[in-house]
Amino acid sequence: MSEKIKIGISIGDVNGIGLEIIIKTLADSRIYDYCIPVVYGHTKLASFYRRTTTVEDLNFFVINQPSEGKKEGRKPNMINCWDEDVKVEPGVANSEVGKYAFMSLERATADLINGQIDALVTAPINKDTIQSEQFNFPGHTEYLQERDGAAESLMFLVSDTLRVGVVTGHIPLSKVSESITTEKIVAKLKLMDASLRNDFWIRKPKIAVLGLNPHASDNGLIGNEEQTVIIPAIEEARNNNILAFGPYAADGFFANGTYLQFDAVLAMYHDQGLIPFKQIAFESGVNFTAGLNFVRTSPDHGTAYDIAGKNQASEISFREALFTAMHIVKHRRETLELHENPLTITKLSRDRD
Repeated sequence: MSEKIKIGISIGDVNGIGLEIIIKTLADSRIYDYCIPVVYGHTKLASFYRRTTTVEDLNFFVINQPSEGKKEGRKPNMINCWDEDVKVEPGVANSEVGKYAFMSLERATADLINGQIDALVTAPINKDTIQSEQFNFPGHTEYLQERDGAAESLMFLVSDTLRVGVVTGHIPLSKVSESITTEKIVAKLKLMDASLRNDFWIRKPKIAVLGLNPHASDNGLIGNEEQTVIIPAIEEARNNNILAFGPYAADGFFANGTYLQFDAVLAMYHDQGLIPFKQIAFESGVNFTAGLNFVRTSPDHGTAYDIAGKNQASEISFREALFTAMHIVKHRRETLELHENPLTITKLSRDRD
């Protein structure tokens, strides 16, 4: 990469594993060959969690704005987002400190929207304790979609071997069937197809669509959403030059490895897609919010209170999230270059083949 990408990092729940996996990731000096990390939190919290790890030499360079981040050197940058001391209790779900997760996220998102950072990587939040008058959302995805002003977004779990998006996200299971419409499925397929092309440089993506009911309804014997909603959506998508196939029965689709024949999978609801994804690609998986004007990724796990502060958390998924964000920023820049300079299309396409 010719120009280092500036990555903002929100710390998530201060009593979870967020700062531990951030510190372990940024302790690898090779990171600084590719990006300029800017962490939104507080140096006192970082010092506390560094002492709980085996990382011995990691000091943050305190800045006030992302533009002050050093382009050279091997030190991460920190923007202190509050002044007061915070009582840290690793492993405790505490609504009193939930506000600090929001303060980190809010400042980072503002800088992201204003173009001061190139991408955002979010450490896990507690979706309950972060709730307030300022944050009334089921999770990061919905908050960032509203901040972007986007009509739709796609929760897109990605790894080297599997990519899974969902039609419905953080809603009760009892609301799933009534929330699935042909229009919504088509909208998600369009977002997924565009992301595969622009963010992952897959020229002709093939997308598998899962059914809602067991055995994809067995031709209407177990529910009728496949016949009335999902199949019409697949047909409409194909009429829009999207290579969508299905609907497939979810259990056999993952069990027999059919997913390996596709570039991505669209599941109907959260657990239908995320359970197999985390089973197959837990440590290397990344949560990417597709369909937004900016790039946001996160590890595919939660706050892990049971191991918080015990130096047991793996940073692998967070590191993957960091590098995935960098790759997507690079691909989007190249896509923009294609539109601005059509003469580069042949070369870049040849390089990707």
